[in-house]
Amino acid sequence: MGQRIHFVVDPQGWCCMGLIIFVWLYNTIFIPKVILFPHYEEGNISVVAVLCYYFCSLFCIASLFRASVADPGKLPENPKIPITERERWELCYKCNMMRPKRSHHCSRCGHCVRRMDHHCPWINNCVGEDNHWLFLQLCFYTQILSSYTLILDFCHYYYFLPLKKENWDVFVFRHELALLRISAFMGLIILGGISRLFYTQLMGIFTDTTSIEKMSNCCEDISRPRKPWQQTFSEVFGTHWKILWFIPFRQRQPLRVPYQFANHV
Repeated sequence: MGQRIHFVVDPQGWCCMGLIIFVWLYNTIFIPKVILFPHYEEGNISVVAVLCYYFCSLFCIASLFRASVADPGKLPENPKIPITERERWELCYKCNMMRPKRSHHCSRCGHCVRRMDHHCPWINNCVGEDNHWLFLQLCFYTQILSSYTLILDFCHYYYFLPLKKENWDVFVFRHELALLRISAFMGLIILGGISRLFYTQLMGIFTDTTSIEKMSNCCEDISRPRKPWQQTFSEVFGTHWKILWFIPFRQRQPLRVPYQFANHV
């Protein structure tokens, strides 16, 4: 089951996503050139540290691009409603179409999205049922990459041995301190913002509620059965294999939800 491409025409989203790509590109270019490669050549760090940084960087940008172009769960114009599930569908008064319960109409994209969590300008896309797992991976690997970058910035000045030879790049050598200060500043800003967002996303999965449902206070149904956290995470990531929750290079397969856990919100 291939994942459909979804492209949102939104200049504001393009600017936000372009800023994220700039920060990623900045650290991917200058951190290895200023810290990793010079210290590796002089034996201060191992090749494992260099490879780990590039793996984190690759997984981060892969999850970003996949989350931004993946179909979040857009409903077709004439959906076929199974007879056994008709009671779980409702009418959207904005686009005048039938949709499953827990769907939401995105005013920015102009259509309904299944189990929509929110519209994120940083990926220029909605976060819904089909790309929520990619958005979680993006938050996770962004935290890892930002933390790794901050640790390298700190170790370069306070832990690693001084470099014996000058950097061959004149621009990098002359502006080394400024480059690392900019890197540390961006790392702190992104780590602080993403950590808070990632925490709210995890709490939403644990409680089986979306961000929109929390804001509208429509999930106070005490009689609703509470799912185990393994079940809710497996539904989001599309697999019960926990190791696959961390891999962005795969296709998500929707899991069948037991009827006793059906959420009638």
